[in-house]
Amino acid sequence: MKKLYILFFLTFALILGCSKDSNESDTLTVDKTANLKETGDSANEFLSASKFKNLMIEIAYVTNFAPTETAVSNFLELLKERTHKDNISIIYKELESPQKDSLTVSEIDDLEKENRTIYNNEDTLGLYIYFTDASSSDDKPEEDLVTLGAVYRNTSMVIFEATIRNLASKSSLISNSTVETATLNHEAGHLFGLVNLGTPSVNEHEDPDAKSHCNEQNCLMRAELQFGSGMAKMLTAKGGAVPNFGVECIADLQANGGK
Repeated sequence: MKKLYILFFLTFALILGCSKDSNESDTLTVDKTANLKETGDSANEFLSASKFKNLMIEIAYVTNFAPTETAVSNFLELLKERTHKDNISIIYKELESPQKDSLTVSEIDDLEKENRTIYNNEDTLGLYIYFTDASSSDDKPEEDLVTLGAVYRNTSMVIFEATIRNLASKSSLISNSTVETATLNHEAGHLFGLVNLGTPSVNEHEDPDAKSHCNEQNCLMRAELQFGSGMAKMLTAKGGAVPNFGVECIADLQANGGK
């Protein structure tokens, strides 16, 4: 009976020990520091495969404000066309509305801290994109200046989906997916370090009146593509076609490890 008791005690202790180890493992904190840098700091990491061979994208969206499948597909095509990544994958995360008409960058950053789950891990670079139902606090609707998207860290992007839908609804020549695609691609250009934002210019082409934007005609990195009025004008002029990177921007990307 004594031997049986000892055996039971040792077995219980072993189970308890394993359970404790498991709990400790579950509470290990993720190192987020590599994803808390300034915009453009990870330009080469996005473009080349020198450090990260894969890219994992977390698309977080407010209920009923998810991006169109067409826009996501187009965005993936851009990434495949310009970056050296063996595998690009996406996970979706549905979120409740922040219940605010507009958001500051600080508030968006706080929401990311609460909800983001994908970070850099071994040979995989993590990208977080938040589609919100709120507008930007920097909007000036009386001047027809509304923000469609923005990047605020080295691997973080916000898309003001409600603003995009409102813009697209005003013209029969442009669609939600077209504006989403142009906005995603434009903001990706900033994450890639354009213009002079982590990726040096081979030839000077930064717009003197718009920092980190291109002065080439019809380039994806033109400053007006950041705002609703400029986006609508350019997309309409191009018959609804999304602009591409200009020659100078492509040269910059290739010089910094991209395609």
